[in-house]
Amino acid sequence: MRWITALILAFLIFGCAQKSFEKLEVKSVFENGGFIPKKYTCDGDNINPPLILKNLDPKAKSIVVIVEDPDAPMGTFTHWIIYNVPPVSKIPEGIPRGKLIEKPFKAMQGKNDFGYYGYGGPCPPSGTHRYYFKVYVLDTVLDWKEFSKEELLRAIKGHVIQFGEIMGWYSRS
Repeated sequence: MRWITALILAFLIFGCAQKSFEKLEVKSVFENGGFIPKKYTCDGDNINPPLILKNLDPKAKSIVVIVEDPDAPMGTFTHWIIYNVPPVSKIPEGIPRGKLIEKPFKAMQGKNDFGYYGYGGPCPPSGTHRYYFKVYVLDTVLDWKEFSKEELLRAIKGHVIQFGEIMGWYSRS
């Protein structure tokens, strides 16, 4: 009888503690593993591409997007950090630069590795690089303060309820 009680207790603790969410599907104007159009790079308009989020969890309170190039010569290069994005199904292209933005929604942006707040498009010095658009869906809204990428990743620990990403390639002509 004691083992049955222990089994039920284990199920309640471990079975109910696991979160099972639908995977967040991230789409854009390029296919996952495809080439990023020039418009969204330093050789074009240098604006962020739109991100379409499918299967967004209804418990979502905010979204974080981090765009990184792991192929950069000096190590991973961060192109965009945006957080406290409201739970929307589409992040439109051309989010304005700046630390605190008000349109098309209120959100905060961190400093990218170019040294400014906002999106900095792919601009590899040589070769073809991969660019990961990582989307974290949170069960909370973060403090409205500036975070470095490392601080942001620490702040979202334990609050990520969904994750999705899309990867695109780019090389300069």
